[in-house]
Amino acid sequence: MTVLFLLLKISVTVVLVASVLEALVLSWRNGWASYDWKAAGVSVFDFLVREYPLRWLLPVAFWTGAMDWFWSHRLFTLPMDHWSGWVACFIGQEFCYYWYHRAAHRVRWFWCTHAIHHSPNQLNLSAAYRFGWTGKLTGTLLFFMLAPLLGMPPKVILLMLTLNLLYQFWIHATWIPRLGPLEWVLNTPSAHRVHHASNLETWTATTAAC
Repeated sequence: MTVLFLLLKISVTVVLVASVLEALVLSWRNGWASYDWKAAGVSVFDFLVREYPLRWLLPVAFWTGAMDWFWSHRLFTLPMDHWSGWVACFIGQEFCYYWYHRAAHRVRWFWCTHAIHHSPNQLNLSAAYRFGWTGKLTGTLLFFMLAPLLGMPPKVILLMLTLNLLYQFWIHATWIPRLGPLEWVLNTPSAHRVHHASNLETWTATTAAC
């Protein structure tokens, strides 16, 4: 857990600094009024409250106790001393995350939290960390309980989920162009711009594909 804690601390700094740099560069290029500084401020406030006061009020252990229970009753144990175990954990985490994200768009109970992420009018790096404060209460981690039951250590799953969220940070940039063949296999900035689109035709198509 020490590695995960250190990764989170470094990530907080990198994410905030990168989003501020993006805001300054875009404002310099396109004019100060072109960037939604108020929305960016809301995102920073959301991020800081969620990461500090709420972490004490609603600690991760609120749900990880259940993950530990599933781990203690696991059906088998993956070989984490071999590369295949890590690959299996990566695929397992991605599978769980897919169903969480699908439910977050299809089930109102989960959408009431996830809608906060889709609320900014501008897509930029600051929007990437606007998640809302009720994720732990609505049961986001419930979607990841299958992983420890199938032999994936809870700490590894949480590490993979952290890396997953870090990957998703950069795909909220609008200045990154299409990435050629990578568009076929990865969630790229171009693809994610479509996912965040608010026009009815695009929203209908991407919701069906979620």
